[in-house]
Amino acid sequence: RSEISPNSKHLKVLDLRLSDAGIYTCEYDSHTVSISLHVFKLTISLSGHFLPNEVPELTLMQNSSHPLRDLNITLFNSNNNIVRPKHLENKTRQKYILKLKQLEAMDSGTWVCHVHSDSPLINHNISFDVKVLGFQNPDLERRYATVDSTVTLSWCLNFQNINWKEGFTGQLNWKQQESATAHELLDFNITARGEKHETKKSSRFRFEIPESKPESTIEVKLPKVHFNHSGQYQCQLAYNKRYAHSTIELVVMKVSANPVGPLPRGAGMTLICQVSSPLPSNAHLLWERVNGTHMDIKKSKQHEVKVEVNISAAGLWNCHLIEDNDRKISLSYPVEEAPVWISYVVTGASIGGSILVFGLACLCIISGISWQRRRQRAKRMARARQHLLENKTCQCQQ
Repeated sequence: RSEISPNSKHLKVLDLRLSDAGIYTCEYDSHTVSISLHVFKLTISLSGHFLPNEVPELTLMQNSSHPLRDLNITLFNSNNNIVRPKHLENKTRQKYILKLKQLEAMDSGTWVCHVHSDSPLINHNISFDVKVLGFQNPDLERRYATVDSTVTLSWCLNFQNINWKEGFTGQLNWKQQESATAHELLDFNITARGEKHETKKSSRFRFEIPESKPESTIEVKLPKVHFNHSGQYQCQLAYNKRYAHSTIELVVMKVSANPVGPLPRGAGMTLICQVSSPLPSNAHLLWERVNGTHMDIKKSKQHEVKVEVNISAAGLWNCHLIEDNDRKISLSYPVEEAPVWISYVVTGASIGGSILVFGLACLCIISGISWQRRRQRAKRMARARQHLLENKTCQCQQ
């Protein structure tokens, strides 16, 4: 594993190992030159290929012809920031084990291990690669949509950015609630050459896989959102039986009225604005009438999924979903005034209904009185028959 340059007489040692440490002597005529070779070996767990939240371990070993001294070790991450690992016990000064913090996708890149010693004098940098396969949006993301709108959900993977030369698989699942059964929408696999293949798995509701998207993106499109499309959409990666995931929660909003239809003059109506799941503490629903006053505003309480407003006049009403004073989505509900003849019909129907009810009440009263009189007459006749049977006579006063 070694060779000597014929011109410069340099000695080149290939595939350096810890056992190569020692004193190398060059003799030429009466001249002797000695060089001490100190060898370091740095290894990283899992060959430097990680998923988010995994904890790497670095092992630094040294060998020298001199007695080994304690080393000062400083780590720099890919952003050139100092990382303070946990040093595990070292009794021999030959082996140092460093335990890092949980990794994130942004930690990917070239790290540097700086080794320092005063005696012998050592100032040496050892570079090593850290690759964290994950998502650009790893945290729980909340998306809002209105009924019948179009929404696209995307997960951007970083395998191209970090030059990931390993194959892995994944799938996209949906469940309406945290405790509900998950349904697989699609699965995919990425080859070691970075080629992606997707397969649609579910027909539970209509969705599309857009074709014109980046190779590193997993994307689904809901062309017409329904209220029951809400829930958690989770994209999961699998590599060497280890898993990472990113979730998007879809919250859907709808508006309705009770009763449905034009508003007759003098009548009332209730407008209902509803979302599919409880909102965070920094979000709420708000009804407001276009060109209305501050009296025409109704705000939901904290964590409420529904807000209702009672109205008695026609107009255009908007329901807004507001998060941190930012309007995320809005839905309009136009309330039309019923034609005059409908109001007359309604009024006539009300009057006619009242008369009908009054007439029925009178009929019931009259029928009750007649029934009571017939009952009393029947009782008197029964008593008269009883008196005749008992041979009782009626004596008239002289």
